[in-house]
Amino acid sequence: MNAFITGAGRGIGEAIAYAFAREKIRVICAARTQSDVERVASAIRARGGDARAVVCDVTQPDSIARALDQAGEISILVNNAGAAESHKFLNHDDAVWHRMLAINLTSVYQVTKAIAPMMIAAKWGRIINIASIASKVGARYVAAYTASKHGVLGLTRALAVELNSYNITVNAICPGYVDTPMTDHNIANIVARTGLTDNQVRESLAKTSPQNRLITADEVAHVARMLVGENARGITGQAINVDGGAVMF
Repeated sequence: MNAFITGAGRGIGEAIAYAFAREKIRVICAARTQSDVERVASAIRARGGDARAVVCDVTQPDSIARALDQAGEISILVNNAGAAESHKFLNHDDAVWHRMLAINLTSVYQVTKAIAPMMIAAKWGRIINIASIASKVGARYVAAYTASKHGVLGLTRALAVELNSYNITVNAICPGYVDTPMTDHNIANIVARTGLTDNQVRESLAKTSPQNRLITADEVAHVARMLVGENARGITGQAINVDGGAVMF
């Protein structure tokens, strides 16, 4: 089996790549930064796994097509690439709105549209969309991010119904705050805007979980690994929270 993982150069995508490689799945690591995906693919090969690095900007159909030309047949897709920006809705920056939808939602549509025909022809496939608990609940200052992630969940459910007859499952994983470079970047932005310390912001994010901690990327990867197994063939159209119990639906 070949797995195509977007945003595989760091964070959750990197953890999923390692988890799949341990299951003897060939991994195609895709991201915009070549040095990041080359590092991950090299680490997998050093451990005896099979991995290839491809450069891919998921917001650009031409870039997706070039990456897939190098990837071969794909039976597992993980739409993980994403970004998070915040802005008060009053006088909201239109560029932020369009950027969040392009990176977090339209990219999932475009990559899945390109790969789904391979799975339909094979009559088997696994599609995993890394969403967020923001797919289910709202919060202040993240209207664009929340709208994009709600869209990912809607697309997941629609595709689960449409592709079910081809033995293709489509699921979303909805993490809370995860201890990744993206969260580090968000913390730095909050520090710059508020004057709080890094530790104060990190502690406030941890307190959004009843477990009073950030989720690890490996915990998200564990769920992804479960979803690609044959024993998970009855799980489709689901949105699985990994958030320490913050959201219970």
